[in-house]
Amino acid sequence: MSDAGGQMPDMESLMQQAQAMSQQLMAQQEQAQQTEVEGQSGGGAVVVRMTGGGQFLSVKLAPTAVDPDDVEMLEDLILAALNDAVANAGSLVEGPDLGGLDLNSLGLGGLLGGD
Repeated sequence: MSDAGGQMPDMESLMQQAQAMSQQLMAQQEQAQQTEVEGQSGGGAVVVRMTGGGQFLSVKLAPTAVDPDDVEMLEDLILAALNDAVANAGSLVEGPDLGGLDLNSLGLGGLLGGD
């Protein structure tokens, strides 16, 4: 089979590109494991620090966030700050730059764990 340009893709070149992308992604993931991110809620009333590897490092509460008559609000603020930190950690690792290469068009869309 041929692509729209009438030429077969060079499989050796594609495999080398895939291996390079895999190594790049692994390096990004390793760096993300050590990177610290922060999540907050309530305008900074609750601040959570964690690593990109998912280890929570600290939780800081502003005195104004602690209302003994409204514990549920504090729980919601902490949960929102945790979710924000996790979202920030998740954005540390993005897919490798494919340099315009569309793996889906080559039938290799699942190569890097995509759909």
